[in-house]
Amino acid sequence: MASLEEIYTAKSKKLNALKEAGVDPYPAKTERDFEIGKLIQEFENLQEEKKTVTIAGRVMALRTQGAIAFVDLFDGTGKFQIFFKKGENISEKDFDLFIETADIGDFIEATGTLFVTKREEKTLEVSKWKMLTKSLRPLPEKWHGLTDMEERYRRRYLDLLMNEELRDLIVKKSQFWDVARNFMKERDFLEVETPTLEITTGGAEAKPFKTHHNDFDLDMYLRISVGELWQKRLMAGGFPKTFEIGRIYRNEGTSPEHLQEFTNLEFYWGYADYRDGMKLVKEMYLDIAQKVFGKTQFENNGHTFDLADEWQEIDYSKEIEKQTGINIETANEIEMKAKCSELKITYQGENRERLIDTLWKYCRKNISGPAFLINHPIIVAPLAKRIPGKNIAQEFQPIIAGSEVGRGYSELNDPSDQRERFEIQGRLMEAGDEEAMMPDLEFVEMLEYGMPPTCGFGFGERLFAILAGKPLRELQTFPLMRPKD
Repeated sequence: MASLEEIYTAKSKKLNALKEAGVDPYPAKTERDFEIGKLIQEFENLQEEKKTVTIAGRVMALRTQGAIAFVDLFDGTGKFQIFFKKGENISEKDFDLFIETADIGDFIEATGTLFVTKREEKTLEVSKWKMLTKSLRPLPEKWHGLTDMEERYRRRYLDLLMNEELRDLIVKKSQFWDVARNFMKERDFLEVETPTLEITTGGAEAKPFKTHHNDFDLDMYLRISVGELWQKRLMAGGFPKTFEIGRIYRNEGTSPEHLQEFTNLEFYWGYADYRDGMKLVKEMYLDIAQKVFGKTQFENNGHTFDLADEWQEIDYSKEIEKQTGINIETANEIEMKAKCSELKITYQGENRERLIDTLWKYCRKNISGPAFLINHPIIVAPLAKRIPGKNIAQEFQPIIAGSEVGRGYSELNDPSDQRERFEIQGRLMEAGDEEAMMPDLEFVEMLEYGMPPTCGFGFGERLFAILAGKPLRELQTFPLMRPKD
């Protein structure tokens, strides 16, 4: 087998041969008049009319035998076979130039008429061709492609080219967000844009990325939510229904369910509460499942679930006690840490909030769903309204396949209560909790002017990953990679 260096040298010689023949190997324009997908759809009519057509694409297969050559072209909309026969429709000179200079991986343009082979293969017989892009490196071997995961991610363009399943998933991911966007708009939610650079991050408990604004000489942060505190300001500003789909950034670890950069949708619904939100979210998830995947039943990581089933309601504290024996309302931090050690759970941070959250994350892995987690302790819900007379929040989280796939609540609009909770978060930050929420006193000021009762909810790519049955990183178009040494 030839080495990469030998292949590169051979292809470079073909590049020079094109130039010596007066051919531009990288022209700016193609004269194609049909995408391959459209050509396939209209093939019968075009063949009957004996119409001359021009297509273009990347050479994915090349088979030569004497004075004939068969080539498979792919342009992203479909794959199509073209056929060269020396000295008939195409001149000997053009045929010879093709044989001498063309390789798998090149982009070419081909003009000709349509016919069907004896094997009933729809085909274009070439009368002229044109080099559009001469490739200098070989494509991965057709049947094995890129097998090393790091190479797949680093040369993602080749992975996408050779892996039809992955291309289909990228298309499905686009459809996923289209369906979600249309669902919101059909219910009169206004799509908005909010800042991605913030002086204080809000809307989630996560470690942010830090940057610097040179003009203002300010340290700033990339947002960790899709404008939660900004969209609430829109509620105060007279917009009753808003949503945003956008990128968010969290400077945390990578896992099958966590990335540092990903897309979320968040909506805010004035004059609604968390119970209204639960109904809407169930409708939206069913709509996404049916329109994107054509089904409601799924399997993922040992779990099976049907989004059309009745959604169980799971009490946060009771579920932890059921699975671990710990009553988080009465247990102290020492007892919680001992239980984590007993269950072989790694925990980060030793304050009460982090330990409670760690115990819950252990429990959720055993829940297939579909379910709504409710009755969160106020300590883990710094932006949610209390259930009157209780120390629990009007919050809900959809749970499927052992994972949280969203979070929503009746938004806290009592400025005094919000100020107190920000103070608690501030003390956690001072004690070294990097995921505690940054206090935002200007947000408290807005609440003092008044914000209507509001339900807010957000979800992200994790839902798509679970429905697709793939790790979250696999579904990133271009996963982040360390630079090569």
